Order: sequence, then structure tokens, then C-alpha cells
Amino acid sequence: MFYHIKELQYNAKPERPDPILAKYMQELLGGQFGEISVAMQYLFQGWNVRGNGKYKDLLMDTGTEELAHIEMLATMIARLLDGAPVQEQEEAAKDPIVGAILGGMNPQHIIVSGLGAMPADSVGNRWKADYIAASGNLLADFRANLNAESQGRLQAVRVYEATADKGVRDMLSWLIARDTMHQNQWLAAIQELEAKENIVVPSTFPRELEKREVSYTLFNFSKGNESAKGRWANGRSLDGEGTFKYVESPKPLADKPVLAPAPPYIHNTRPSLLKNDMIPPSNC
Repeated sequence: MFYHIKELQYNAKPERPDPILAKYMQELLGGQFGEISVAMQYLFQGWNVRGNGKYKDLLMDTGTEELAHIEMLATMIARLLDGAPVQEQEEAAKDPIVGAILGGMNPQHIIVSGLGAMPADSVGNRWKADYIAASGNLLADFRANLNAESQGRLQAVRVYEATADKGVRDMLSWLIARDTMHQNQWLAAIQELEAKENIVVPSTFPRELEKREVSYTLFNFSKGNESAKGRWANGRSLDGEGTFKYVESPKPLADKPVLAPAPPYIHNTRPSLLKNDMIPPSNC
């Protein structure tokens, strides 16, 4: 059960309207790594945990908090759009360079949402569930969560540095701080699970069924051999199950593939025309 409290978790009051900044803020709300994505990701991961306990509670606590962040951003976007659309577009139009780079405000904020936030990113792409990861394997999911918080914090910092609005910066400083906590908590949970079940996901697959001779081999597919200098190319593997090795000039391990001709009803190009023989030029 969810219970909505009308007060916001933190302030969402800009100093003044700014529809162009509202367009930026849409990325933090509805972009691939925005608050809608992390809220849905954590909640579905939590709902899919088969059993109760601290990991389920951690996911549900954090997913529910992200719903609060959605409301904060939606409120901020609406306030950035207050009373400003026509004036700000006219101001941007006075400078052709600014107009070309910023493109003014998002017209959908007038036409579609009536000066409100939308479940979309900064260029109008609608949020989609393809952005979220909820696999049922907590170690894999927590790693996805760490990436999501890292990307989200990076984007929030970029928007923070793109504005001088003290109210927007105040709210973003809160969200950035929460992203700091969330990165730390997912990393702590990852390390705890790694200590229990090793670092390779899934840990339950029998290792003897994989091609063990290449489980810890780095193949060099770049000019030069700079990649050989990393920890990943030398010494004991991090899962403790093998030793890293580096192959500077890897050789193919299989023959050149030759596919059988498609049946006539497929109407592919005839095999005789696909040979390496030079095809004579047309007389046309």
C-alpha cells in the first residue's frame, strides 16, 4: 500500500520562471536514467523478490523515495513554466545563436501538458519501461542500480552547473546528495552479495560447463598492446577461480562459415551470383 503525503520531501521552488531550464529538467525526470526509471526499477525489483528481508525492504524504501523525487521534479518543472512561455520564447528569438542552440522552450509544455511536467526526456521522447532492469538476480540488479545512480548523479551535476538559479540548485543539491547515498548503498549491497556468492553472475551455473580455457583470457583486438597493462590482464582473477592471461595476436578458433542456400520460395540472390568471380559489366 502506498500513502501520499501532500508535503514534498524537499523544496522545489525556482527563483524565477525559466522554460528552457524546465526542458533540461525533463531529462532528470523522464530520461533513461531519470527518476521515473529508478523508481520503477527499484519497485519492480522489490516486488519480484521471492521472500522478505533486508534486500526487499531496501529496494522498496528506495523505490518509494524515488516517487517523491518524481513529484519534486514535476513541481519544479511546473513552477519553471509559470507565466513564462511567450516572453521567454521572444527573448530567445532575439539572439539567433541562442535560439539555434537552445531551441527555446519545449512547445509540448504548452500544447500537450498545459505548463506541466511530462513523462518524457528533454527532447520529448516518452519514458519507456525498456529503461529498467529487474532480473530476479539481486547481484545483477544491484549493479544495474549502481550504474543508474552514477549516470543520474552525473546528469544532475551537469544541470546544476548549467543554471545559476539558486532555488533549482538547492533542490538539485538535495537530489545529488541522495544519489551519493544510493550509490554507496548499492555498492555496499553488491559487496555483501559478492562475499556470499562470488562476483560472477549467476554464481549458480556449474563452472565446468563453460569453456574454462578462455574464462580469464583477454584477447587483444586493438592496434598496440596498451590493454595488457591493466589488472585485468595479469595475476589472479578477481573471482579467485583462475589466472588472467593476455593474447596479443588471437587466432580464429573456427572455420569460415558457409551457409546453405535458402529455398527457392525465399527469393534470395542466386548462390551462383555470390561467388568471388568478377561479374562482367552490363551493356546497358
